[in-house]
Amino acid sequence: MTSLGALRSDDREEAETAFLRFGGHIFELLPSGAAYWRAERALLVADLHLEKMSSFARSGQLLPPYDTRVTLARLEADLGRTGAQTVIALGDSFHRDEGTRSLLEGDRARLRELTQRASWLWLSGNHDPAPHGLGGLCLPHLERQGLVLTHEPSHGANGLIAGHLHPAARVMINGRSVRRPCFVHDGRILLLPAYGATTGSINILGPAFTGLFHWEALQVTMLGRDRLYPVSPRRLING
Repeated sequence: MTSLGALRSDDREEAETAFLRFGGHIFELLPSGAAYWRAERALLVADLHLEKMSSFARSGQLLPPYDTRVTLARLEADLGRTGAQTVIALGDSFHRDEGTRSLLEGDRARLRELTQRASWLWLSGNHDPAPHGLGGLCLPHLERQGLVLTHEPSHGANGLIAGHLHPAARVMINGRSVRRPCFVHDGRILLLPAYGATTGSINILGPAFTGLFHWEALQVTMLGRDRLYPVSPRRLING
């Protein structure tokens, strides 16, 4: 099976975590897709899409509703790993607004415990624009330390951290292509990969990203199973 571990030596070394400087701040990138802002003791996550499978079930697609449990376990592990005191969820935390009401009791209790363990800031997304009462504070966006944190990126922005687009990168390795979610930024806009257990992804070479980044300054870090892989934009392929 082809894996990212086969990247040639002309790419930077793989690592369990990676660090990037953005907007004058240092962020620690985690293999889960979260970013830890150590100076603010804040864990940033995008596009949890909790209760996605239960949303599908209501439309007649009978799928096991375990995605929320897996995503919350991932969050719990990242909180323990980083010691973050604040969680900033960058929108689309729930796949639909009604997801806040369809949580299984065990998942609701686990989420309640997590929101008591750290301060939570829920930013609204296009899937979940309405405020809720699950703990923490619901905001349309957040400005902190000269940066703007929001759900959807905007062309021409500067110092913006967002999600929404579920970025992924594809590279060719030993004659086969590998596609994985990724962090991507150009010094002006930083996009986080989708964090949820059952979220899809979009290739950053696709039309959804056209004109968003300054290509010459692009930095891409792909997620592996338990490692991060910074890759040169020259290696990116479509698909």
